[in-house]
Amino acid sequence: MKFYLSVVLAAMLVTGTVTAQHSAQKVNIGIKGGLNLYNINNENGFKYDVKPGFNIGLLGHIHLAPQMALQPEIVYSSQGAKSQGTDSKLNLDYINVPVLFQYMFDNGFRLQAGPQVGFLVSAKTKINDTKTDMKDSYKPVDLGLSAGIGYVHPPSGFGVDLRYNLGLTDINEISAVNSKSTNRGGQLGVFYLINHKK
Repeated sequence: MKFYLSVVLAAMLVTGTVTAQHSAQKVNIGIKGGLNLYNINNENGFKYDVKPGFNIGLLGHIHLAPQMALQPEIVYSSQGAKSQGTDSKLNLDYINVPVLFQYMFDNGFRLQAGPQVGFLVSAKTKINDTKTDMKDSYKPVDLGLSAGIGYVHPPSGFGVDLRYNLGLTDINEISAVNSKSTNRGGQLGVFYLINHKK
């Protein structure tokens, strides 16, 4: 129940931010999706391989000044990692809510960075065709930072986005000494801003 309330609260926060700014600022709503390449970093030295996944969601793009913008998002993100040399995978699915501050160049390029909070939806291991629910082993909330670059084609509202997400909190529900694990991942995606305003 707490998880669902957190997701609803995050959605209301993003929607409220966009609505509150609408009358005074240039605001766009958009959709986005793309490829994830995620891994898990372990302080104990245990290594995983990168696991491909996907992301899909909604975004709000709020112009704060001629070259400054705020971009909150709500994104479903397929994350996790693969065990090296085996057919074992850890599938972690999150609802991520990044809030990015953007510097916009006149040619359509953007630099962006900001905090991100992730809400764990599902955690399962898959070994061959056998799946095991592991959600109780992982924390329900993941805090991190996101940074990257983007480009929007002003006449059409279509764009591309490249970013890196760095997890800051230990995702393990119970941790031993020197066993902190954090999410790490890159994302390459496309987006569309509806009725794009220059």
